[in-house]
Amino acid sequence: MPAHLGRQVGELLEAAVGSRQIPGAVAAAGRGREVLGRWVTGWADTTPGAMRPMEEATVFDLASLTKVVATTTVTLALAGAGTLGLDDPVADHLPAFPACRDGGVTVRHLLTHTSGLPATAEFYRTCHTREEVVGALFRSPLEAAPGTQVTYSDLGFMALAEVTRAAAGAPLDVSVRRLVTGPLGLASTGFGPLGQPSAGSGKLSVPLTRVAATERRSGDGLPWVGTVHDENARACGGVAGHAGLFSTLADLARFAQWWVSDRDGPVPASLRRTAETDQTPGLAGRRGLGWVRTGDRFDILGPSWPPTAVSHSGFTGTSLAVEPASGVWVVLLTNAVHFGRDRTAVKALRRDVHTAVAGALLGPRPRIFPERT
Repeated sequence: MPAHLGRQVGELLEAAVGSRQIPGAVAAAGRGREVLGRWVTGWADTTPGAMRPMEEATVFDLASLTKVVATTTVTLALAGAGTLGLDDPVADHLPAFPACRDGGVTVRHLLTHTSGLPATAEFYRTCHTREEVVGALFRSPLEAAPGTQVTYSDLGFMALAEVTRAAAGAPLDVSVRRLVTGPLGLASTGFGPLGQPSAGSGKLSVPLTRVAATERRSGDGLPWVGTVHDENARACGGVAGHAGLFSTLADLARFAQWWVSDRDGPVPASLRRTAETDQTPGLAGRRGLGWVRTGDRFDILGPSWPPTAVSHSGFTGTSLAVEPASGVWVVLLTNAVHFGRDRTAVKALRRDVHTAVAGALLGPRPRIFPERT
């Protein structure tokens, strides 16, 4: 690892913890199979009487990283095996979803956030089981014609999880274990609630003392630990297409190493490269299949990364970036939401960390995006 990279990233993370912008963080950066740097700092839980330091093996609520690590990867694995097609009408798999049937929504539309479904909905206020949430989801109307605009949609990925359930004949957590975490050896990755037996499912069973705390509850002031932070995913019992996955730094580094490689594994390498390409030309959003491309409004990488890079982030404070052309990857996991929902600090930290990594491992790469008309 370049010495200046180690110092720079370490100083950024320690400064963020020292100024109480985040409770703690773990991070890793590498190229291909080589891990070039690891960093650990701060606290996994700051609750008085229950304070725990952050550790390299701390388990994090990944929030929307679930979309790419779990739901996207399972969908691509099923597509690679011929079990479903990316251009299948959603109605072929979910005939009880009228808006998708009548609008002609496809699996590709869901993956690229161009289905026309709303960004989110507070299903959890009236729904208390997965079945109730799915029923409410299937009653949701489209807000735009499919393929006409990019709207980052939790509902789209909740629907995608139901598509994979229908196509694979198994719940999402089981498919993730069979098709992703099992084949890749991700032993500390799975859905919650944690600390419970998980035989026969894709649930992860680890001691809660290994888990980073997230937001404090309004009722008792204690944080969520091992139970998914996202309310809709919680109403689904912890397993949903948009949130619910837990994992560690080591497992996500392993996932990133596989993703940038030319090995097939769960998803053929050629299909992974396709997933990184521009799937939304002409629209005000830059999306691959599941992934965020550089220049999108949710891009966490900035102008120092080349246009071949893709990334994703999670509301709790997590992020993952990969650049297959060079093999460079970065995992940054924080429990920022433990200090509240203001994400300003973690957004700035992501930008600074990724700029530092790009400067050390990718070199100067000015990028000019074409004007959108």
